[in-house]
Formats: sequence, C-alpha cells, structure tokens
Amino acid sequence: MKTEKNLLDISETLRTHKSDAFLIVGNSNNADMYYCTHFLASDAYAYAQSKDAAEVLLVSDMERGRAESESRVSRVRTLQDYDYRGKIKSRGESALAYCDCIAQMLQELGARRIAVPRDFPYHIAQVLKEEGFSIEAVKSPFQQIRARKSEAEVQKIRKVQDACNTAMKAAVEMIHKSEVINGNLIYHGYDLTAEKLRMAIDLTLLEHGCEAESTIVACGKGSANPHWEGSGIMKADEPTVIDIFPRSKHDRYYADMSRTVLKGKASERLTDMYEAVLEAQEAAIEMVKPGATCLEIHNRVCDVFEEKGYATYRSGSAVGFIHSTGHGVGLEIHEAPPVGDRDIVLEEGNVITIEPGLYYPDVGGIRLEDLILVTADGHENLTEMEKRFIV
Repeated sequence: MKTEKNLLDISETLRTHKSDAFLIVGNSNNADMYYCTHFLASDAYAYAQSKDAAEVLLVSDMERGRAESESRVSRVRTLQDYDYRGKIKSRGESALAYCDCIAQMLQELGARRIAVPRDFPYHIAQVLKEEGFSIEAVKSPFQQIRARKSEAEVQKIRKVQDACNTAMKAAVEMIHKSEVINGNLIYHGYDLTAEKLRMAIDLTLLEHGCEAESTIVACGKGSANPHWEGSGIMKADEPTVIDIFPRSKHDRYYADMSRTVLKGKASERLTDMYEAVLEAQEAAIEMVKPGATCLEIHNRVCDVFEEKGYATYRSGSAVGFIHSTGHGVGLEIHEAPPVGDRDIVLEEGNVITIEPGLYYPDVGGIRLEDLILVTADGHENLTEMEKRFIV
C-alpha cells in the first residue's frame, strides 16, 4: 500500500547527525528493511531516505512490478535504470557495479553525507567512500519507532501468539498423555523424545502459517542452561522447559512463550522454584503500564527471588535468576525495549516478554514466559496458555 506522507520520517535524526540520507542494504530478513519497505525479497535491495523525508527503493529489474504494487515506498528504481549491465562491463564485476548503482541513486537524492546502520556491509561502505561519499554508522533510527506497535502490528502478533499457544498445548498434551515406564516417557508405545516434541510443535506452527527455529524442549538437569534446545528421551519427575518463539511466514512478526511442565512427581525443591518463578512473573506483569520503567520491573523480579532465598542476576550470581526479565518482540525476536537493568520507560504499544526463571545445574531450570502488550491504561496479556507445573 502506498502512502503519500512518509509516516517513517527520520529527518530529525538525520539533521542531528548532519547526514543527507540514511541507507540500508539487505533483504527482507533485515527487520528495519522490511519495516521501511513492506517488501519481501530474498535477494538484496537498497532503501534510502533523505533529510527531506524522500524515500527511494532500489531493486532488481525482475522485482520492479512487485515492488511497485506491494511496497509502501512509491519511488521505485531498478538496477537497469542506472545501466547496471553496462557498469558490470566497465567495472569487471557485479559487486562494484551494484555499488555504482547505489551511488547514482544517492546522487539523485542529492546526498553526499550518508548515515548507515551499524551492521552495514563493509565493502559497499568502502566503495562509496572511494566515490566521494562520507559514511557514518549510527544507531538505527527505526528501532525506537518499531518498538511502538500499531494496532495492525499488534493484530499480526496476536495471530502468531495464537499459533504459539496451539503448538504449546499440543506439546504439553503429548507429555500429559505419555506413560511412565522405567523412568522414561512413552507416547503411543514409543520413547517420547525432545526431537519428537519439537517436530510436533513445528508441524502445528506450519499448519498455522508460522515457522520456528531453535525451539527449546529441555528436560532434566540440562534445562538449567537457559538456551539448551534439549535432546533425547524425556524423563519422568524432571522439569521440561518448552520455549517457542515462532514467526509468521507471511507477516514476519514473532511471538514468544515459555512453559515448564513435569510428568510424574515433583520434588519439594522444584515445586518451591516453580512457585517462586510464578510469583515473580505475576508481580512483574502487574507493574506493566505506560510510564513504568524496565529497571523497576526487573528489580521487582529480583526482589521476589531474593526474598525467597534465591540468588539473582542483579548480584552477579551464576545460578538462580541469571538473565534479564524480558525483551521487546516484533519483527525481531529480541528488540526494543529490553526489560532488564536499564532505566527505559515503557510506552503504549510496546510488546514485551516477562520471563523470569531459576536455574540450578543439580536439579534443572524453571521458566515461565508471557507476551504482554502495553496499553493506554495498563497492559494486556496476549498469552492464553495456562500455567500448570504437574501435567
């Protein structure tokens, strides 16, 4: 959909850096690129915005039709508009010819002082410098804009979280329906493994138009490593941390959820850990509203744990609560605002996780994670899945 007014105007940022334009080069896996263009393409393309808020999109010749009909950017240029094939012949290689096309596009914008994101391709920056442009790597001006979700974005995230909820229910139901034989979980006569649970999660997500990588199904003491994906046969009487963070294949937005469940009998220590995590999470969620700071929320989680005798990240401990309380979610699974030890103020439209956990290598880990929308008068929990430890 085209917009006559640039709703993503970053001219103030460009003036601050005394830059004529901001330039991104990448494909639609680059969150800022997709956010700015609403254009899906696996090959690299370029987007630039001038200090006057004029935008231009540079794509391959094959993508002109799609870019003109699908992108939010009305001014579309192709490589051949700048004689890309001729530049290949004169330059001797396509990479240099591509840089020359970008240079010509920037010249059309009247831009010589160029701001770029900090992950900008080094080779392109070097060639542009050789051609007389000044290049400054800056913090992306779109990150803070992206942190405040529109209603349309929230609806896309809701849809993915609904798929996440369905996938989590499917996984927990498999654990619930399994039998315990010699300490192992047996499902329909076969060993229930982390790999089988992950496959069931993946299939459910695909049925709902979503995909996921690195889904965590971590059973036993290994779950004390927060990012261990898990492997092997699921065991009775041991905690299983399930962390699913899918992305919509079409809309590109993420969701996120974690649950910890146990089949069999939980030890008193694990039960106490679970109850502490649940209390810490509830206390944190209750605080979420516009004007609350991420630091206040994180400190509240640490307070709950420390009052119950658990070590925390705040005191530098290597066990117990050893990570931040949460993070923003959107076109990236980890984006602004971070919910940790930084004094960042929450705003309406932020979508964040609240995910306290406790991790002890001798017994395993417990983590609960919900996805929370900051609303005008408080918050809304976008996560419907129940919290039940013993299944």
